[in-house]
Amino acid sequence: MPYVDVLIVGAGLSGIGSACHLVTDRPSTSFALLEARDVSGGTWDLFRYPGVRSDSDMFTLGYSFEPWVEAKAIADGPSILSYVRTTAEKYGVDRRIHYRRRVCSASWSGDDALWTVEVEGPGGSEVWTCRFLWGNTGYYRYDEGFRPEFTGESGFRGTMVHPQHWPEDLDVTGQQVVVVGSGATAVTLVPALAREAAHVTMLQRSPTYVVSRPAVDGFADRLRAVLPARWAHPVVRIKNVSLTLLSYVVSRRWPEVVKRGIRRGVAEALGETFDIDTHFTPRYNPWDQRLCLVPDGDLFEALKSSRASVVTDTISRFTPDGIELASGEHLDADVVVLATGLKLLFLGGIDLVVDGERVDPRSTIAYKGMMLCGVPNLVMTFGYTNASWTLKADLTAEYVIRLLDEMERRGVRQCTPMAPAGEETPAPFLDFSSGYVTRAIDDFPRQGAVAPWRLYQNYFLDMWLTRWRRIDDQLAFTNPAP
Repeated sequence: MPYVDVLIVGAGLSGIGSACHLVTDRPSTSFALLEARDVSGGTWDLFRYPGVRSDSDMFTLGYSFEPWVEAKAIADGPSILSYVRTTAEKYGVDRRIHYRRRVCSASWSGDDALWTVEVEGPGGSEVWTCRFLWGNTGYYRYDEGFRPEFTGESGFRGTMVHPQHWPEDLDVTGQQVVVVGSGATAVTLVPALAREAAHVTMLQRSPTYVVSRPAVDGFADRLRAVLPARWAHPVVRIKNVSLTLLSYVVSRRWPEVVKRGIRRGVAEALGETFDIDTHFTPRYNPWDQRLCLVPDGDLFEALKSSRASVVTDTISRFTPDGIELASGEHLDADVVVLATGLKLLFLGGIDLVVDGERVDPRSTIAYKGMMLCGVPNLVMTFGYTNASWTLKADLTAEYVIRLLDEMERRGVRQCTPMAPAGEETPAPFLDFSSGYVTRAIDDFPRQGAVAPWRLYQNYFLDMWLTRWRRIDDQLAFTNPAP
């Protein structure tokens, strides 16, 4: 029965980053990473569709401790995967990863101050034990994307694919392609596929806010020309965090102003004769859902070149040769890409038991967005919805180090967030209206009204809460070491 002080679940961007923090800040702490797949990299290995790239700049999506040195700030998937794996090798984390091990359940014993973790491994069931369990599982199902069923699809004679499971041998050269969706994946796929296909149509039920930004960060390049990367990186990181947060705050406070600004940017890219109101003016306010970034306006360039087009309508049914829309229009298609979204999954679907009582995540309140009330020695990494995932992942790792140090200083084996007293009606864990969120948010924990129970989606405020706010803020340290 293998034992480690800290057991990390997941060897993607977050899991590897978390392990690196342990290597540098607590070198005497034993740890291991359990990865359900047979390779590391998480999202950046799983998604292999054409054009896959970051939807945040790499100075914030990259690690705080490992500068991003490539030219492009909006990077392609293979470059990000290489960065993650190179970092793992540099810090020796790659040697701590145990592949093809899916964590099924974890049971906490207060008497032993120990998690017993049931794992499905390559040779059958395994049992691991640890003092501290750290979930870096992401927030969606890796084995299955969201895939609605459409009338008549069984009679479609072409090829139908989901971006989460992209066939390596799919060739769209000279093909008529329809991409169903309007989110980050769709706006990435359309210009990439349009380079080879005869024509690509982005079929959206409703539009999304799309914003162009340079693929290369000019400020970063100028700074890196005169400063070492390790000095330039934090400066660029703070600059980009500040601009993103400012955009978010202004959008929430003055949505009409931001709407006009986004519309003006689309009009400059596509021209006033393009039907922007139909195809690029959503019914919701900016940041009710995540904005879609397109590097150097590549989506707009594809639309202007007539290699791609956008249609805003709903699917009535599939035909043998394509898709019939509710308006009566027919889209011919040889290939249909269902960029219809993700299926969320809390903590990788791990069943939690505390001293014999099963934990229902839906009945818990999240503590600082990273722990659960009443659940000892468990941390989950969950990034931002309005900024880079890694920003919150890095803060979470810093907090875990601080927590482990404090437990050692006090001579205790257990820390548990206590349920907030007199809490008002809890709110959803994520205040986000995207379909992939609303479909599954009821299966997630809730959040409270004030710190430390509220998720502020604010990096600078979270920095204060995790780095400098008192460590025993509604957190009980118990179970002295014998």
